[in-house]
Parts: sequence; structure tokens; C-alpha cells
Amino acid sequence: MEPKEYLEIIHGAASYIKEKINGRQPVAAVILGSGLGKIAERIENPSIIPYKEIPGFPVSTAIGHKGNFIAGDFAGKFIIAMQGRFHPYEGYPMQLVTLPIRVLKLLGIEALFVSNAAGGCNPDFRIGDLMIIKDHINLHTNPLIGQNLDEFGPRFPDMTAVYDPILIAKAESVATEMGFSLQKGVYLSSSGPTYETPAEVRFYRAIGADALGMSTTPEVIVARHCGIRVFGISVITNISNTDTVSKVLNDAEDVVKAADSAAEKMSGLISGIIASM
Repeated sequence: MEPKEYLEIIHGAASYIKEKINGRQPVAAVILGSGLGKIAERIENPSIIPYKEIPGFPVSTAIGHKGNFIAGDFAGKFIIAMQGRFHPYEGYPMQLVTLPIRVLKLLGIEALFVSNAAGGCNPDFRIGDLMIIKDHINLHTNPLIGQNLDEFGPRFPDMTAVYDPILIAKAESVATEMGFSLQKGVYLSSSGPTYETPAEVRFYRAIGADALGMSTTPEVIVARHCGIRVFGISVITNISNTDTVSKVLNDAEDVVKAADSAAEKMSGLISGIIASM
């Protein structure tokens, strides 16, 4: 769609949500990936805004994505959680995949917390591990291609330190206080919806990937374009196959179940970081 029409959708959606939350300004937003939507249950005094009710918004169709904005109090701060996201594999163009990020920018967020379910490409990873995203490899079409939206950011945003080092350090401190360890690595995002072939997994590992998924990087690129600080974390929900062994096939329902089992640990971690903001 043309930039003028797109900007009208962004501003219209932001105005609609702002009215629903009585003009309150969220300090942060949390995008909850596959199976991780339960974190939203810890939000107090929630206002639930279904995506389908927001003008111009797409609807999330992925397994484990309920499709709601939930605004309320979390860790002593007013935040907005996205209970589900949009993916290119659902057939949405990048303008709509990343639409919520620009809307959240207009709502005034300072930081964006992104989470996802990912396959462990690093041989040291185990199912249930939490991996701080220290960097990423984006194999999607870059969401900034096209006319630059100057009111949000520059034509050529720097991507040297995409994931905020201060938030990463705080996460490591919170995890230590909670008594568990975190992995740290590079997240690679490809289009999906197929899981990776063993040859692709070996290739991705060779170029530096530790975890593999189908989301997150387009949102993060747009967030950094907007000047929003970013913290990213992956739940390792399956181990990526490097050999063609049929008994270890990937299954979407199993991925959601594994993500569910890590939700409490994830919730505590994000809670501790946001409380310090």
C-alpha cells in the first residue's frame, strides 16, 4: 500500500488503542510468541483489545497466538503485551507484520521485549533452555525496503548493537537471583512455514546461528528504526535436526507445549527486567 495510506492506518490504530487505555503511556511492550501468551495472565487490571477490533489490523492465525493486546500493570509498570504476532508465512506483507511496532512507538513505549519459540541449532542447547538473543541473522525480506517513513527513523539505521546491552546485563542478573542460567546466542529467522531441512540446519550453524525461528527479526529491525530499545529471548522448544532421522520430526503442537513449560521462568525474568526500568 502507499505510504500515505499506511501512515493513516498506523495513526488510526494508535488513536483507537490510546482511547481504550484512557491515554496512559506504556513504558514497554512485550511480544509473546508461540505458547508464551500465558505471561499475559500476570498482568493486573487488564484491558483486552482483540486485534480484530483495531482498525486496519490483521488477525493472528498461528498456533498458540490468541490475537490480543493486553494493557495493564506488570512488575509495577504500565505495559502492553501482544498475545500473538503476525508472520510472513501467514501471507501478510511486511507492512502488516511490523504494523504493531510503529503503533507502539506512537503510544510511547521506551523498550520492546520480544520472545519466540526456536529450534536449538547449537549442539550445547537443550529443550527448555532460555537463550538471550545477542544478535540475529535476518533471512526475511528487509521490512524497511520501500519509501522511508521519515517520521519514524532514518533511511539507513545502524544495526551494530540491535539488542540493548544494558537490558541483557539486567536479564543475566535477574536470572542469577532466580537461580537459573541463561544461554546466549544468535537467532536466525527464515520465512517458514516449513521447519528446516538437515542441510539447512548444518548451513545455518556454519554461518553462526544458535537458534532458528520464523519471526522476530522484522519487528526488531523496525523497532530499532524507530529508536526503541530491544531485548530478545528465545525458548528452545525443539532441537533442530542435522540428520535425516524420521523419529525426531518437528511438530508444532510439541513446540507450543515446550514453550508453555518455560512460561513461568520467562515471566519472572521479564518481570524482573521491567521492574528495574
